[in-house]
Amino acid sequence: MERPRNKTLVVVAALIAIHSLHLHAQCAGKVDPLALAATCTARATPPVTEKQIDPSHPYRLEELIDLAEHNNPETRIAWESAKQAANRMGIERSAYYPHLAALALFGDQRMINPFPEPLAPRGYVMVEVPIAQGGMGLEYDVFDFGKRGARLESSKASRLAAVAAFQKTNQDVAFRVVTSYYNLITAQERLDAAQQVVKTAETTQQAAEAQLANGRATRPDVLNAQAATAQAAFDLQASIGAETEARVALREVIGVEPSDEIKVQAPEVPPNPDELSVSAAKLVEVARQNRPDLTALSEQLHAATADRRAARSEYGPTIHLDASAAQSAIWPTVDYGSLGNANETIWNVGLSVKLTIFDGGQRKNEARLADSRAREASEALRAKEDQVTREVWTSYVQYQTAVRQQIAANTLLASAEASYDASLDAYRYGVKNLVDVVAAENQLAQARFASVQSHSSAQVSAINLDYRTGILLRQAPQPAQPSKVHP
Repeated sequence: MERPRNKTLVVVAALIAIHSLHLHAQCAGKVDPLALAATCTARATPPVTEKQIDPSHPYRLEELIDLAEHNNPETRIAWESAKQAANRMGIERSAYYPHLAALALFGDQRMINPFPEPLAPRGYVMVEVPIAQGGMGLEYDVFDFGKRGARLESSKASRLAAVAAFQKTNQDVAFRVVTSYYNLITAQERLDAAQQVVKTAETTQQAAEAQLANGRATRPDVLNAQAATAQAAFDLQASIGAETEARVALREVIGVEPSDEIKVQAPEVPPNPDELSVSAAKLVEVARQNRPDLTALSEQLHAATADRRAARSEYGPTIHLDASAAQSAIWPTVDYGSLGNANETIWNVGLSVKLTIFDGGQRKNEARLADSRAREASEALRAKEDQVTREVWTSYVQYQTAVRQQIAANTLLASAEASYDASLDAYRYGVKNLVDVVAAENQLAQARFASVQSHSSAQVSAINLDYRTGILLRQAPQPAQPSKVHP
């Protein structure tokens, strides 16, 4: 198979033409760059209705992924979490703007005002002051020792972490669908193989019966051939049951009521299998760049580091601006005499500086808590990187092994077919006995199932390698693909 000309590292694309999907919403499906996904999840709204399966329509793999991501509540939960993170970032950004409020006051106050007795016989007068006032108030944090910046940076990182978690959820759902899809395809291929095994057993039985009629075989030979046919028919029923169970499992993964009413369209036949043109170490590097769960943990570490700076900022002073302006009107009255009415513009402005001297250890413990969370996030990221490395190495070895096994299975199938055909012809001409034919028949049946199993292993290993390296649902060319084998 021709190697890819593009030197950029790519891995198996699991036979999914994801880049051509028309999915249910712009944020689900193909994994976009993090910044684009963050914008999309903030502006768009998750779907609230579920899609149903059309039993008469043969579904392509990308359609099944679309259905699953539309119906699966995990996708909507992760989407809402990303939207909430975007809202929290908006809240933190608002701290950079002044808070402006409209003020209105309407009231009436009656009070006792002491007054000298020569002027007021009772030693006091009653004063009533109606008032109407309207204006504006402004508050603004002029300086906060970096607290707003740190909290905004933390909210941005938390938002990206939530978006990465949403992308990981999409990949998880797609991985389960793709795995179930290929399990169904494998069950169908095993069913085809089982049907061919039955036909082969019937051919052997017919040959034994013909030889018995010609006096060249014994009754036990025919009985042995009939037993082999019955065994093949028994195995066929097991394959039929497994295929039905695979249909039920696929519907369940998609998120609709489990039943066997679903049709799938088989994938196109890809090129012959080939080993990967890249090393496992390079694949680990790709995984560290593309795995959404690694991205989420990296952003969580970024957020924890910013939270630590925010906690440290509490030790510094804050400068706060307060201002207001209003138009105020009053109409005061007294027991006797008169007072002047007023309708004037009033205002006040003040700049306050606050520095906490003692807080009972609150700032110290908040700083220690932030430090601990940052160290926790750092260790979680390192542990995840080690886990990703192990997963990529394992999936890499599994895929390489599956490809080699499929090549060997192809050779085994061709040899078993030739051996059976030769043994059957020799038996018909009386050169070999039925034992040799039955042995060749059993070997051919095993070769057919081995071919199906190796094909399935190559498919699943390719899917798993896509998933473990983080490129599932991403646009990427393929250096190697497993091939479809017709047993």
